[in-house]
Amino acid sequence: MKLIRNAYEAALTMTAVLLTWGAALALEGAAGLHTDVLVLAVALALTLARSQRTADTRRRLTALVLLPAAAGASILVGRLIASHYAAGAAVFTAGLSLAIWIRRYGPAATKAGTLITLPLIALLVTPGPALPAEAQSGLTTWFWSALVGAVACCSIWLVQGLGDRFGPWRAEPAPEGPRRRSRLHPRPSTRMALQMAAGVAAAFALGHLFFDDHWPWVVLTAYVAASGNRGRTDVLRKGVERLAGAVVGTLLATGVAAAGVTGHAAVALMFAVLAVALWLRPLNYAYWAAGMTCALSLLLGYFGQDAQHLLPTRLEGIAVGAVLSVASAWWLLPVPRRRTAA
Repeated sequence: MKLIRNAYEAALTMTAVLLTWGAALALEGAAGLHTDVLVLAVALALTLARSQRTADTRRRLTALVLLPAAAGASILVGRLIASHYAAGAAVFTAGLSLAIWIRRYGPAATKAGTLITLPLIALLVTPGPALPAEAQSGLTTWFWSALVGAVACCSIWLVQGLGDRFGPWRAEPAPEGPRRRSRLHPRPSTRMALQMAAGVAAAFALGHLFFDDHWPWVVLTAYVAASGNRGRTDVLRKGVERLAGAVVGTLLATGVAAAGVTGHAAVALMFAVLAVALWLRPLNYAYWAAGMTCALSLLLGYFGQDAQHLLPTRLEGIAVGAVLSVASAWWLLPVPRRRTAA
């Protein structure tokens, strides 16, 4: 029954993703936009759907305001990274850390921080910041990015609302226990923000130094392993799962490339891989990591990158990002083991 329920939730999410993608495809053709608008649409819908599944009207309206604004701002951050890497990396890192730090102000601030984070993470998925300088002029502007963010919100609400009304299951919000003031000093939100800042900043530095235009792999892994940090063991576990899933996902994408699957067939396969990854995600994060890595490899292959040639570089970047997150969680204001258990 759990697998059936997971399949239903994955179907709802992928329906919203495809609806957002279709709207973005129409915008791309009508306004003469770059293909990255489609990538941004899919990334935003895919990441937003989970947080909006049990949202009330107030949270949905908040998302409709915050997400388009954050999506537009993220494009400006991407342009800054492309033209002034160090300054852009600093702004990106500060944005992620701020979104975590404001959790101290309660559930509403936590959810707002999540909405701010989503376009920044989508920026790592969208190839824009890593494209050559001559391709930057054709990228999505902040206005179109904000519009895509609004379209993603509306598509998700429509699909999830219809699913709740006519589907076999309704969304079940997770029960929230009473909030207790933490005795840790500094607060958990401050610890997590500082650990995230250290890991992501180091990932930007080493990514640019050793991986050139492939720095997003290092930064994305550093973020994923450190997000929702519950302590040393949690970060280590997610880092290992991310690396193991990435190895499997990259090998799958390499096999697809070797089989000669390209163009529209590769795009269709990418959506199929995402659907399976969504289905299996509640069972273990490694499935999601494998699916996302495979999908990203197919996407970058669509943009002309050689998956087979870049296999060692991609795995090295993912490993470096995981190590950086683990190091920051273990050595920078680590949570004492007895507190982690509590």
